[in-house]
Amino acid sequence: MQKLLACLAILTYLGVPVQAQNSTPAEPHRPRFHFSPKTHWMNDPNGMVYHKGVYHLFFQYYPDGTTWGPMHWGHATSADMLHWREEAIALYPDSLGYIFSGSAVVDVNNTSGFGRNGQVPLVAIFTHHNPKLEKAKSETFQYQSLAYSLDDGKTWTKYAGNPVLPNPGIVDFRDPKVRWYEPAKQWIMTLATKDRVTFYTSPNLKNWTKASEFGRDLGAHGGVWECPDLFPLQHKGKTVWVLLVSINPGGPNGGSATQYFLGDFDGKTFKPYNNATKWMDFGPDNYAGVTFANTGNRTILMGWMSNWQYAQQVPTDPWRSATTVPRELSIQEVGNELYLASKPVAELNTLAAKPTTLQTVSVNGQYDLTPTVGKLTGPLRLTFTALATEDVSVVLTNDAGNELVLGYDKTANAYFIDRSRSGKTNFEKGFGKRNTAPRLATDKTLTMTLLVDVASVELFADNGLSVLTSNFFPEADMNRILLRSASGVTVKRLTYAKLASTLPDKGK
Repeated sequence: MQKLLACLAILTYLGVPVQAQNSTPAEPHRPRFHFSPKTHWMNDPNGMVYHKGVYHLFFQYYPDGTTWGPMHWGHATSADMLHWREEAIALYPDSLGYIFSGSAVVDVNNTSGFGRNGQVPLVAIFTHHNPKLEKAKSETFQYQSLAYSLDDGKTWTKYAGNPVLPNPGIVDFRDPKVRWYEPAKQWIMTLATKDRVTFYTSPNLKNWTKASEFGRDLGAHGGVWECPDLFPLQHKGKTVWVLLVSINPGGPNGGSATQYFLGDFDGKTFKPYNNATKWMDFGPDNYAGVTFANTGNRTILMGWMSNWQYAQQVPTDPWRSATTVPRELSIQEVGNELYLASKPVAELNTLAAKPTTLQTVSVNGQYDLTPTVGKLTGPLRLTFTALATEDVSVVLTNDAGNELVLGYDKTANAYFIDRSRSGKTNFEKGFGKRNTAPRLATDKTLTMTLLVDVASVELFADNGLSVLTSNFFPEADMNRILLRSASGVTVKRLTYAKLASTLPDKGK
């Protein structure tokens, strides 16, 4: 009944076919349950906010091509973060520049003064990127600006007083993530400033004061710091502040990735618990992820499911890029160390068909699951548990001989995704390789959950402690699923479920 009611709520909200796009033979890699734009280029998620029962996703968008160009804010809405409806473009470039990344908030107290006649304003805080100043070699070509909506996000008005935070002379001065800090009754802006993060405070979103800096000598610095986010999580009755920082290049498996720090925040200064460099997702295809605003006790993140190493070369048309599945974040403890964990949101369960469950599966060499679960015909979720004493792999394969191999390597004590034989890989020299994530858990039993779309896989291991996200581009649909273990392993429990498509035609 709960599943039926959720579906009815979604249909009531949408009123028209969801995500106005079609899955056809001409679009073999079109995601079935991840958001992708109908056409053209997309990168970072922006301005994600929950308001009046609707999730708003804004995103970096170029409506005139399938590679990066003058940035706009695209816009999509959803009742459940899975069924998305693409809306009209929210923000266009103007005389101050392109519309780069940023965030959006619900200004419930109307601190900005934008509200009228009791209408609570949604306020977007974003980076203006001025190409003329950049071409002139000025260091001040990025600055922060505002726009507001009084019709629940349908239309937006840019603030006449833009920019609200001028550039002090920093080449990379961008990606404001803003949240309300209740103890001080003020807004906090977390801003990427080249090789560090700078925090600003404001009573009204218009006037900003520099509070502190963080990270010049901490964390990974293989590339420019981008798309930060700061938010609190609860762990054993204590507030743990999480600071996300995306970096490109310099990720653990090459190119783009997101690191994080855990610590304390007093409204002005962030103090990390230690100097360790930690990664939110070790896969190559989760970048620039930030959290939704206004989601109460839930902290939900979505990322750009791509990598700047090859994002503009991937073999998709007439669109490029998708978002990750929405993920709920939490703090987990291993020994005396705290980690950020992420798991798919519970809403994903509404897409799952009745599962097939197997107990005590002995894998000696290779075990073909296909006769039991049937030939693969679309997205799936596979969860299994096994002792962490032997290697174990899941293999997705097809009639073209492509193989995507993922699993656990006992010798390295690491999870991996190997896309070296996964299909089309020659569009970029570093694409077809094996990516790994260390196993952080110390339990004797490991757990892996795989979310497989037609051209992506997201691996969540050990309750979300180790995560790998990866795109792949098979030459034909993956239609068989195998388990492998050269040394032999017993899978204690395995659960397989088909996932419904969120495309209008329900996929194939």
